[in-house]
Amino acid sequence: MIAEIISIGNELTTGQTVDTNAPWLAARLAEFGVTCTRQHTVADELAAIHDVIDMAAKRANVLLITGGLGPTPDDLTRLGLAQAMGVELDFHEASHRRIEAYFRSRKRPMHDGNRQQAMFPRGAEPLMNERGTAPGIYARLHDSRVYCMPGVPSEMTWMFDTYVVPMLQELAGEGVILRSILRTFGMSESEVGEKLADLMRRDRNPTIGTSAADLIISIRILARGQTRVEAEALMADEIQEIRQRLGQVVYGEGDDTLATAVGRRLIETRQTVSIAESCTGGMIAKRLTDLPGSSAYMKQGFVTYANEAKTALLGVSADDIREHGAVSETVALQMAANCRVRSGTDYAIGVTGIAGPSGGTKEKPVGLVYIALASPDGETKVKEFRFGDNLSREQVRDRTAKAALNWLRRKIDQQS
Repeated sequence: MIAEIISIGNELTTGQTVDTNAPWLAARLAEFGVTCTRQHTVADELAAIHDVIDMAAKRANVLLITGGLGPTPDDLTRLGLAQAMGVELDFHEASHRRIEAYFRSRKRPMHDGNRQQAMFPRGAEPLMNERGTAPGIYARLHDSRVYCMPGVPSEMTWMFDTYVVPMLQELAGEGVILRSILRTFGMSESEVGEKLADLMRRDRNPTIGTSAADLIISIRILARGQTRVEAEALMADEIQEIRQRLGQVVYGEGDDTLATAVGRRLIETRQTVSIAESCTGGMIAKRLTDLPGSSAYMKQGFVTYANEAKTALLGVSADDIREHGAVSETVALQMAANCRVRSGTDYAIGVTGIAGPSGGTKEKPVGLVYIALASPDGETKVKEFRFGDNLSREQVRDRTAKAALNWLRRKIDQQS
């Protein structure tokens, strides 16, 4: 099956709002083996909406449209669809009553503009919205199944799961489709592709694809079986094969982050960690403590941005700072080793670097970071990273946090 996605709204075409709906929908379509060949972003202009709907419906089996279903004059999706279908808009009394009930339940007045949300192209079906006022629309146009959903992400995702997923399951035919994602860090997408090349053939079952985002390489696996047992067996075998080929670069599945992987391993081994940060400003500690139950393993964090703080709170030698600089192997080593001792934890991380965009020199450019790791065996090691002066401050900090957490994750695995 082929699908196209249309996102409607001036806020999208002018760059005021970033469209998160289209990527989410494309990923969900892939779960059912549906290929999204085009994504369109269209302004609140009737002619443009009509044209793109008409063209997309001629090409796609499934057309997903988000946005433009609100109560204001510039919400033109329903009218644009009606024109593409060559029909008028009809008032749907039952939908109007549901919208009225929505406002009554919240003790809010319903405005006259909300009446247009109960208007539907003749022959189309309303899709009830339990998350907001705007009903969705289902219609057939050319050979396409058209689903119009609200632009509000929480409303859109609910409507997709409620109405679109059952249709996709039906069109997929008999059998079961399972989806899994493996998360990796520390290997480029091209290298992952080389190691999994034969598994990524399109004629295989399961099918495999990869995507990259901020150094995280995700491996998407889609397994089809006549029964759930068959699909689960195919999925389990595929995951085992991938893990065997890629080894420790696979850190988790699904929504796992490097922080969740580290937290899980620390809980399993009943060990603790403390963090001493300079250039990351508490980012590593935050990621570890974003997780429920993190008090079991995260004991203490130091944000020692100033040199005086490194000396006063962590006991880093002021002489060493003067001689080697705050961004140096020597300072990172002392930050980690002293952090571990002062916090009484099994592991400690020390980070110092130049996040930019200013502050770099020829010898110590922006993107230079030293990460040190103190371990239960009493050993403290340091690694130098040069992430590049072409990255933004946020990117340098993000990559530093990921590199530190990944090193800790692998160290725990080695010692357990």
